[in-house]
Amino acid sequence: MSKSQPYTVACAGGLVTASNAIDLLKTPGVATELRNFEVSTKGGYRRINGFTKFGGNSAVQPTGSSTTILGAIPYADGVVVCAGTSIYFSQTGTSWMEINRSSVSSSGLSKTAFELLSVLTRTNQAQCQFALFESATSDYGTLVIADGVNKPYAFRMEGTGALNTRTFFGEEITVTGTKGVEYITVHDKHLIAAGVEDNLNTVFFSGTLDPTDFTSTGSGSIALEDQIKGIKSFRNELFIFCENSIFKLQNINNSSTIAVIPVTKNVGCLSGHSIQEIAGDLIFLAPDGLRTVAGTARIGDVELGTVSSNIQNLVSDLAETVNQFIISSVVLREKSQYRLFYTNTGADDTTQRGIIGTLRPNGFEWSETRGLEVTAIGSGFDSSGIEQYYHGDTNGNVYLHDSGNDFNGTAILARYTTPDYDYGDLGTLKTLHYLRVSMATEGIVEPDVQIKFDYNSTDVPQPTDLFDLGVINPPSLFGDAVFNTNKFAGQNNPMIRVPLQGSGTSNNFTVTSNDTKPSYTVNGLYVDFIPSGRR
Repeated sequence: MSKSQPYTVACAGGLVTASNAIDLLKTPGVATELRNFEVSTKGGYRRINGFTKFGGNSAVQPTGSSTTILGAIPYADGVVVCAGTSIYFSQTGTSWMEINRSSVSSSGLSKTAFELLSVLTRTNQAQCQFALFESATSDYGTLVIADGVNKPYAFRMEGTGALNTRTFFGEEITVTGTKGVEYITVHDKHLIAAGVEDNLNTVFFSGTLDPTDFTSTGSGSIALEDQIKGIKSFRNELFIFCENSIFKLQNINNSSTIAVIPVTKNVGCLSGHSIQEIAGDLIFLAPDGLRTVAGTARIGDVELGTVSSNIQNLVSDLAETVNQFIISSVVLREKSQYRLFYTNTGADDTTQRGIIGTLRPNGFEWSETRGLEVTAIGSGFDSSGIEQYYHGDTNGNVYLHDSGNDFNGTAILARYTTPDYDYGDLGTLKTLHYLRVSMATEGIVEPDVQIKFDYNSTDVPQPTDLFDLGVINPPSLFGDAVFNTNKFAGQNNPMIRVPLQGSGTSNNFTVTSNDTKPSYTVNGLYVDFIPSGRR
């Protein structure tokens, strides 16, 4: 009788959908499915957090109806959102004030008084971008909002006391004529604007230290040879992402040396809403996948690199159909994560998708989100220096992103599937004995394990039942343990043992959960099997 043999796998490498089965044998720690998991910077695969309504059970929609949220950004210890024809602000999520006002420079405004001021007329907005023009003399800085339809709007709030003791300032910005601006950023004390109708190839910049003035000394414009798709200030240079090329603008404050230098004329950007800075680099969605712009030691040179090769088929499908989606993105700095969401406003919430890239020592490792309908997302720091993330949806709701254990009350379906393991010999039949799962839990969880043999072949009997890992309790500290519930002095990474059954020449495992329980991290797998002859 053959003796049992061990096989150990550490969860590492993230989602890989662009490799064949033979190549996957070389990287057993990767995942062929990683849905609603994230690659942890500490190692392993962690089920993601959910999202909760901003304002909790008393939350209300900014417009009072199901109007799609097209912009969201933390500001002044609250949140600014764009929906319909208006711009709104709230500190609580339980009431919202309309802040696109033709005259809001008045001290001591209460919510009621504020709403009695005349509304600055706006056309139905498109997807919004924000730029924060900070100043040493301002409590919160000037928040500029652009959507490509309306003129940019500059809003500022002063005062740190109760809301009805603060002063509000609002001003519509004329960049050129009556046209709207689609893309904005702040660069070297200037507000930069691009994506202006009839001027799609032109970058405009304001006067120094004044985001509202595009006519005075220090302001100007530069025409390029390609349609602009996004702009971003990075490392003292302004990067201009075009449809088929990328440029960088240098020396904006020196009229004699200002220059536009080509970075590449072979790669363009599909969406300005995909551009984010992460870990000293810029990432963006290109026609051939997600790319970065990375500075090198070579003076005057920039290196372009594709970072999404492991999920190339997913990103290629997105690139080919990008115009069908609302694209939005954010960086979760504490997690070293880039999150990209692509929402089809006509589809069911459960079908909505996104991509999570966690920056690890060897580059980005990827996973997917399913069931998060995100039409706008933004991040910023509160008064305590804690970064907050907010997103909106087509139903006009605003959520605290990456919060809670469910999708606003809906269970999170999470699945991690391994490649097929042949345990070193595809021709040998193996009978599975047991599996140990190394897990770190953040509360009481009950995930299950599913097994498929021989690449889910119909010629091989497949287990129909899930293998129950049981109720897994987190470790408890002395004084916190509840009798018969928590495990005193439990291990931070317990090894959960589950007996198995079934035979095949190879098999995969799927760790799955579909509940509103706390998050957990799968660190690795230990398989005990018995070889039983050649097939």
